[in-house]
Amino acid sequence: MNGLPIMLTDMSRSRVIQLWFTAVALVIVAGIALGVSISMSTAAILLALCLAPPAIVLKLWPGRQAQTVNEVLHGSERR
Repeated sequence: MNGLPIMLTDMSRSRVIQLWFTAVALVIVAGIALGVSISMSTAAILLALCLAPPAIVLKLWPGRQAQTVNEVLHGSERR
């Protein structure tokens, strides 16, 4: 086990990013419903801060494992 909760080990990169954007959208809707007023500069900073985590996830999420020499020479499927 790599220390991540079970739920995160089964999730794909795109699913994590979808959940992040959903959470951000819910916070924005809650802010509008509560009557929060935001200036343009604050909105730009918040937008940048909301886009930073998905960019980091895209860069750091582990990709496909490379094949070993044994898998290349003998195939990865067992009989």
